[in-house]
Amino acid sequence: MFALTSDDLSGSILDCAAGPASFNAELCAEGRKMISCDPLYSLTAGEIRARIDVSYNTMMANVRAASDEFVWREFASPENLGEARMAATRIWTSLSPTSDFARASSTSRSGPTSCSPTPSDSPLIFTSPPSRRCAGSQPRRVFPLLKSYGGPSPHLGLAVDILRGRGYQAEVRRVPYEFQRGGDEMLVSSRI
Repeated sequence: MFALTSDDLSGSILDCAAGPASFNAELCAEGRKMISCDPLYSLTAGEIRARIDVSYNTMMANVRAASDEFVWREFASPENLGEARMAATRIWTSLSPTSDFARASSTSRSGPTSCSPTPSDSPLIFTSPPSRRCAGSQPRRVFPLLKSYGGPSPHLGLAVDILRGRGYQAEVRRVPYEFQRGGDEMLVSSRI
């Protein structure tokens, strides 16, 4: 999804605003260095599970109503997506409080402000609109480049201009993953 190389995966990864996604849980289970931050992490695993349980039917109704806005390749149907999201939530919320992921996320429960500054040797994965500076020499990735409910982000051009103005290389690259229509691009930025 993020076009991460084996070198990228051998370093530290900071994932911002992904919620209880399987990406962070799976990397931690593999022993990778992963820190995730999200305002949602101010809640306990049980509270997160409860919020997802309450919102699940609404989410599914919205996905079904807007099913033409999604590419049904990775997920066969809205129902398959729902099953995968719930499985990811179960994986994420079942982690032991002593796991590396639980320790890492508990240190970043203050929300998005803990996303910056970042270690200079850490790839940066954002799964929300670009809102933090990209520091260091390793490439930073922003994905997807969409508004919350689809369509191109109106902030992309400005973000690219600011990064380039501050001495960073910034380019949009196509990735092999597309779930939201048009969401197959990421911004990659690194110090020149």
